[in-house]
Amino acid sequence: MVNHQGQFPSTTITYNLAPGTTLDQATASINQAVAEMHLPDSIHADFAGDVQAFKQSVGAQPLLLLAALVAVYIVLGVLYESLAHPLTIISTLPSAGLGALLALNLFGTELTVIAFIGIVLLIGIVKKNAIMMVDFALDSERRRGLPPRQAIHDACLARFRPILMTTVAAALGALPLVIATGPGSELRRPLGITIIGGLLVSQALTLYTTPAIYLLLDRLHRRLGGRSFTFIKRGPRIQPAE
Repeated sequence: MVNHQGQFPSTTITYNLAPGTTLDQATASINQAVAEMHLPDSIHADFAGDVQAFKQSVGAQPLLLLAALVAVYIVLGVLYESLAHPLTIISTLPSAGLGALLALNLFGTELTVIAFIGIVLLIGIVKKNAIMMVDFALDSERRRGLPPRQAIHDACLARFRPILMTTVAAALGALPLVIATGPGSELRRPLGITIIGGLLVSQALTLYTTPAIYLLLDRLHRRLGGRSFTFIKRGPRIQPAE
């Protein structure tokens, strides 16, 4: 029997991973071994099975992350009726990604597909910090007529405790994924490490960076001709007696 891969006859070579060896390391070693063999042009080596599915998922990760950011920007732009303020909220996401990568490096964990899922989850969890502040600040500007600096300052004071409570609750919810033992725990541990690391670093940074970016983008928006909302409270109107 002659096996075929597509239209070409093929021979399948199976292998197992040594203890402590990741799939990326094994794939790199095999590619190096094949390159050192100097195979003729008529022979082509390629991966199949689990490795092929892994390579396809890794290649789709940047597109998935970009699609998530575009979807978040569109939803926030419709919600706030602005093109600038959604950027203030999205600016909190790099700190979450940095915290996730630092946590993975600290625990000696690889950036697996499960860990990348944790980074995608952080997009939805971390941006609520900026949403709480930006929503309160915009409401203060439009309803109370406060200047942007005073509005974002009041938002930071009023929303600090809710932001801290939700962050701690989310981190404690992911803690069992890190400390759990048993079958399958090694698969779930990178997810918990990613979530906790991203939450802690973003909590420490976004409380300082979000107000600064809010004022910067608001100043840029006004300079480019954006409209500002100012409501003036008028006294009661007296109708003349007939």
